[in-house]
Amino acid sequence: MSDGQVAPEAGGVTVEVLATVDLDGEIEGMAGHQLRMRMVTIAPGGVFGPVHDHVGRPGTVYVLQGTITDHRDGVATDYGPGVGWPEDRHTVHWLENRGTVPAVEISVDLVRRD
Repeated sequence: MSDGQVAPEAGGVTVEVLATVDLDGEIEGMAGHQLRMRMVTIAPGGVFGPVHDHVGRPGTVYVLQGTITDHRDGVATDYGPGVGWPEDRHTVHWLENRGTVPAVEISVDLVRRD
């Protein structure tokens, strides 16, 4: 990742795995992968970083509460409750909560099993 983005130090983030589905036998060619759903809470002033990509880990995000600012390609975009975004192989970003209440998102992605 050499797009020049710099994120503040990460912190103020909690991540809870809500569910996983092992994809062995579910979809041809997906052995060793799982579908994962997480709840990510970013405290006011919190940063979900560092700058990271989603190569090999596509997903989608849905905001439940608060506002999350997504920084990518030099652009900061705010997402509030009921809105979300895709994360594909072209996504290089970091997130923050500039608000005064915790921001909560549901993140669903496809990952290699540990």
